[in-house]
Amino acid sequence: MFTKRIRSLKNFTQLKLIILTSIFLVLFDNYAFFKSTVDIYPIHENIAFLFSLGVVLGTLTTLLLILFSSKYTTKAILIIVVLVSSLTNYFMNTYFVVIDSEMIRNTVQTNMNELLDLLTLNQVGYFLFLGVLPSWFIYRSKIVYQPMRIELIVKMKVIVISLLIISGTVFIFSRYYTSFFREHKPLRYATNPTYWIYSIGDYINKIYNNGPVIVNAIGEDAKVVRKQGDKHKIVIVVVGEAARADHFSLNGYERETNPLLVKQDVINLSNVFSCGTSTAVSVPCMFSIYDHNDYSYNKGISTQNVLDVLSHTNEIAVLWRDNNSNSKGVALRVPFEDYRMPENNPICEGSECRDEGMLAGLDSYIDQHPKKDILIVLHQMGNHGPAYYKRYPKRFEMYTPVCETNQVEQCTQEEINNAYDNALLYTDYFLNATIEFLKKYDKTHATAMVYMSDHGESLGENGLYLHGLPYVMAPESQTHISALMWFNTFFNVEKKIQKFKKSKDKEYTHDNLFHTLLGLFNVQTSVYQPSKDILYIP
Repeated sequence: MFTKRIRSLKNFTQLKLIILTSIFLVLFDNYAFFKSTVDIYPIHENIAFLFSLGVVLGTLTTLLLILFSSKYTTKAILIIVVLVSSLTNYFMNTYFVVIDSEMIRNTVQTNMNELLDLLTLNQVGYFLFLGVLPSWFIYRSKIVYQPMRIELIVKMKVIVISLLIISGTVFIFSRYYTSFFREHKPLRYATNPTYWIYSIGDYINKIYNNGPVIVNAIGEDAKVVRKQGDKHKIVIVVVGEAARADHFSLNGYERETNPLLVKQDVINLSNVFSCGTSTAVSVPCMFSIYDHNDYSYNKGISTQNVLDVLSHTNEIAVLWRDNNSNSKGVALRVPFEDYRMPENNPICEGSECRDEGMLAGLDSYIDQHPKKDILIVLHQMGNHGPAYYKRYPKRFEMYTPVCETNQVEQCTQEEINNAYDNALLYTDYFLNATIEFLKKYDKTHATAMVYMSDHGESLGENGLYLHGLPYVMAPESQTHISALMWFNTFFNVEKKIQKFKKSKDKEYTHDNLFHTLLGLFNVQTSVYQPSKDILYIP
């Protein structure tokens, strides 16, 4: 008798299984959404409205799933949605990230080592109990399908009824939904699975619905203007990773995280803001001609960047070395070298290759271009989280105890800060080593180093971790970045530097990098805007 009951429970119509799945998703995969909502709409005053949100979210989820259901797709779709939702649930609950199209792009462009850094036992638990187990139940369930005509009629009825339920609920609680949609838009970013489904659609639309990518050339009129006696230039641009400004002692941080750089004659830029909150956005944007407000992924991939403009001169050799995931499309048309591989990077500890290894062999590259100016871009691993403790050799562990896990939410604030600051100490060492490398060419070249982080990082403040929040809602810790410059005495910018030092605390952004690089190499081109060159003197 009991066995028969169990078997009968496994017999569902397509609609009933979809509704059950939707209820499960609302109840078990939307903690982040309801927690954020309750913070604004307290339970004791808004219980009916909060219940209505569950009804609307469940009905909307049912509507989305029924639209794509069929005899051959229902189980597969439900299983995929449940599995993915268990993972998005984990990341939203743990790091309070938003699964938008930029986060999806960042994930797609992340390599395996970075993905392994994010793998935790808690994540496995979420995946097993909120993903695999309900998926197994869906897989084992027997769906009783009706004739196609009846299924189609049922589907149309469900669509109409769902729309009526949603519109009716919103109408009844209109005074709540008015503020919910107008004043608290970020709340809906946490709905699961509806927002990540929307974000995937948005990502696919941006990637595939624009036809073949045609890269528009810019700055083809570029030429280097030289004066008699000018030395050839070597400029190294270091693209940092997740280095927030307020943890640099050069910016007043109480800990000495820049003990070596403070002894160099660096120009610290204390008030610089990023173009985005993720590497996938910030790196292509900072080398792009477009400002933060104008930049988009499609514009970025379809327009040449400052590396291309410098290459158009035929007088500047450009090289990109990467110890991060990749150049995010910036270095597609210039020489690129992967330094996350022990075959190229001589300083590796297991799978973790160190940033300083990117300096190896640069002497040979410089020797190969005796009659050209040289731009070298070094893309750091830097402070890539959440496993900050992996980002530095053990000898840089000055601050203890450290968070020695990628589950940073389980560590104390002190442990997280200690690991993060130790990684900054290693960045200080690497930048100092880069300056010392350039000093070897004092007699033969004008040399300079420009350092800018791609974005900042949240370290648990207000429950936020890592980075990647939509720019409009991101805290300053994710957008206020560390940046500095260094020049040798032959760079012929003494007057500029003296004037610049008086206004070094002026606000700058990634938007300035494009034009500053053109100015450093004295490149004359129609795309150069002197007003955006940090070192320009009228």
